[in-house]
Amino acid sequence: MTNHWNDLQHTDVAMIIGANPAENHPISFRWLLKARERGGKIISVDPRFTRSSAQADLYSPLRSGTDIAFIGGMINYTLQNNLFHKEYVAKYTNASFIVKKSFKFDDGLFSGFDEATSSYDKTQWAFETDKDGKPLRDEKLENPRSVFQLMKKHYSRYDAETVSTVTGSPKEDFLKVCELFCSTGKAGKAGTIMYAMGTTQHTVGTQNVRSYAMLQLLLGNIGLPGGGVNALRGESNVQGSTDFALLWGDLPGYIGAPKAIPEHATLEAFLEKETPKAGYWSNKPKFVVSLLKAWYGPNATKDNEFAYQMLPKGNKNYSHISLFNAMYKGELEGTFLFGQNPVVGGPNAGKEKESLSNLKWMVAVDLWETETSSFWQKEAGSDPSTIATEVFLLPASSSFEKEGSVTNSSRWMQYRWKAIDSRGEAKADLEIIHILATKIKELYKNESTPAAQPIKALHWEYGHGDHPDIDIVCKEINGYDYKTGKQVPGFGALMDDGSTCSGNWIYSGFYPEEGNNRSKSRDSKNTDGGTNFLNWSYAWPANRRILYNRASADPSGKPWSEERAVINWDASQKKWVGNDIPDFVPTKAPTDEGGTNPFIMLGDGVAGMFVPTLNDGPFPEHYEPFESPVPNVFSSVEMNPTVKVWDGDFNKKGNYKDFPIVATTYRVSEHWQSGSMTRNQEWLSELVAHMYVEISEELAKEKGIKNKDKIVVSSARGDVTAYAMVTKRFKPYKLNGGTIHHIGMPWHFGYKGYATGDTANRLTPHIGDANTMIPEYKAFLCNVRRA
Repeated sequence: MTNHWNDLQHTDVAMIIGANPAENHPISFRWLLKARERGGKIISVDPRFTRSSAQADLYSPLRSGTDIAFIGGMINYTLQNNLFHKEYVAKYTNASFIVKKSFKFDDGLFSGFDEATSSYDKTQWAFETDKDGKPLRDEKLENPRSVFQLMKKHYSRYDAETVSTVTGSPKEDFLKVCELFCSTGKAGKAGTIMYAMGTTQHTVGTQNVRSYAMLQLLLGNIGLPGGGVNALRGESNVQGSTDFALLWGDLPGYIGAPKAIPEHATLEAFLEKETPKAGYWSNKPKFVVSLLKAWYGPNATKDNEFAYQMLPKGNKNYSHISLFNAMYKGELEGTFLFGQNPVVGGPNAGKEKESLSNLKWMVAVDLWETETSSFWQKEAGSDPSTIATEVFLLPASSSFEKEGSVTNSSRWMQYRWKAIDSRGEAKADLEIIHILATKIKELYKNESTPAAQPIKALHWEYGHGDHPDIDIVCKEINGYDYKTGKQVPGFGALMDDGSTCSGNWIYSGFYPEEGNNRSKSRDSKNTDGGTNFLNWSYAWPANRRILYNRASADPSGKPWSEERAVINWDASQKKWVGNDIPDFVPTKAPTDEGGTNPFIMLGDGVAGMFVPTLNDGPFPEHYEPFESPVPNVFSSVEMNPTVKVWDGDFNKKGNYKDFPIVATTYRVSEHWQSGSMTRNQEWLSELVAHMYVEISEELAKEKGIKNKDKIVVSSARGDVTAYAMVTKRFKPYKLNGGTIHHIGMPWHFGYKGYATGDTANRLTPHIGDANTMIPEYKAFLCNVRRA
């Protein structure tokens, strides 16, 4: 999230795509309604007419899996009608960079594609450089090999008629969206894009988000109040968990994890390979060494590479789907599942349930028995005598029964005190991990085997007893000088010589000195005088509320618009001032070298319209989902060509002939994720008591289905039985001259709790995004019949 929840009130136009905040993120919608009070507009783009659509000023439908076609059309509209912010684009993005002649695009494929490995040679997408290695630029944006001109050519194919043909969005609706949202490209205006899992859970999920960023950069909407690209997290600490390395390829603070490859064989080699020469990531050695000192303490010294060799290194794909595929093939012996319920929430959930039976052991850490922890029971349709998996259920505390910090979508770290004590033998996740770590260290203390070394080296000193001292944990996350024990003021003080430690560099500064834990700050009166609530909680990095806020001012340091001022250069004070923490060196003048580069995390200091590092291409390109009802109109390449495809029973693929209906999954207000908590709550279970499927009136008539009829929905992976909700919220799509039906269903149901029902994810495929491997839950094929 580049901005924050409260900042939404300052937008002129909010476009919601791949999200339904009125229902799933209702607090965010409070701020959108405040924006409307001052004249702001709301756009909803969704396959279903949602509660957000009902509140919107403008609604446009689109078929699931066609975001890039829709946004690509908006990019084309912006360029063709000269609505982009030219100086912003020329100065603050790489649109002016000249691309080498080796880069080409032809019939759905970028240059350098290797069909045998389904991968690209990305060196063919490089920029032309001068003798010092700096990219050559044309800030007039006229050079035919400039990113701008290549982008203009690429998206010229995305005209309104073609976009309508692919997405099913009526041309007049699409053009209304373009006209309204692209009006924010003027100085003094700002538009925000809000998205959630409806955007990311696709084989092109990463490129979906990239397309939003490109549109916002064209309009000059990044770095401004009321602007940005804002991800709506579905739980209170999704942002915090990803910050702290929940993602399978990252260490804390989004540091890429080392792999078992020659280039990562030593700490020196790893840092040499992974540290860019310019941009703020050039400080990566300081972040990595300080992290190793936090983990291994006195056992991390310069002589032993700061215990770098203790870090596990792999060269496989450890994403969710890959792990379950390994279970399915009997390659994993055991697993810990903390608050996870893949028998309901995992893609192709029937196969994931089957995979668990190939484990020797499984530990489920949860509030009570879920569908996953009971997968082996007769109630689950299993034969216990054929399943050898030994299942351990560890009772966990609920969020109300434990203390500690969470980080919300705004990147705001906020401390929560527990409301009540845990019941029975339940313990907080932190306590469970703490007990496991201390007991495992005790078991290995007298061993000298290679397996024992990393366990013994781990510096685990967080107090005595089952409950760790959270204050010690906080100080370690913030970081401190290893000699004096004094906390560092921020990540700028971290060093690469072993003299400092920090458990997560992006949070360094939230606890800068004794007694000043900023995550506990509560300034309800907003006494900082601005609108960014700088004294409420702590926003990483450095308590900054709007990322890239240097871009809110022109190259000279003057705000593009006084109404949209965030920070500005004060020549008399020789520093940047305003009502936010500058996303920039505060004393770097616009006339200094790099003084006009707002995107400091990137090596060139500018934002990437053209990104030569992603697996599936430097520009987002439309490809059809894994299962599609129509051929790709834009090229002969049907699906994202760099996606990993699992074959056989683990991932059966349906075709349009047998499964002619597009389906998607979604959430409702009354149930939470896999339903483990809400379906065990009587009142919520009464509100939404049954698994249902939303189908259009036209499809219901075609299939002879009436409202509340029991129906069966089938895909290549399985069947689910549900009640029909015949509704106007879905309409048939006109695609390529034909009619395609679209349905939707909640994914919260299982066989446990008061409200029970079939699991929607029995229908979804085992296929993921080409970069992140997030599963494609939001677009697949099915069929429907009366039960």
